Amino acid sequence: MIEWYVTHTPLELLERREDANGFGAWLGHTDSPDSPFILVFAQFLPGHEPFPGSDQTPIGPFAHLGFELAERSDIDDVAAVAEAGGWLTTPPMDLPPPIGYICMVTDPDGNTVEFSHDQGVYAFAQQHFTRP
Repeated sequence: MIEWYVTHTPLELLERREDANGFGAWLGHTDSPDSPFILVFAQFLPGHEPFPGSDQTPIGPFAHLGFELAERSDIDDVAAVAEAGGWLTTPPMDLPPPIGYICMVTDPDGNTVEFSHDQGVYAFAQQHFTRP
């Protein structure tokens, strides 16, 4: 999972941990240390699960992780790699605002991941978080 997200999203590995209970990793953006976005992965070893007997379910089919990409062509590039790898679930398409140009893929654990362009995420964040 770490390799997949580092390769196919803008996230970078910040920390990897291992102890007697299992493994963990933090992925995020290294360019915003004051208010980072962090995606946390955790894998517990057998007998160390915090919720024994509970179902392990992936995110989906509509619930998803979303990544806004800077260029429309980036969506086409992601889709081409995903199609070649067998994990493209929705080919690139234009959808009405505010959705924009998207494709959907499935990560190695079966989670739904959306890659989008032109949802206005960057512009909104820049306006919303710009400090005077």
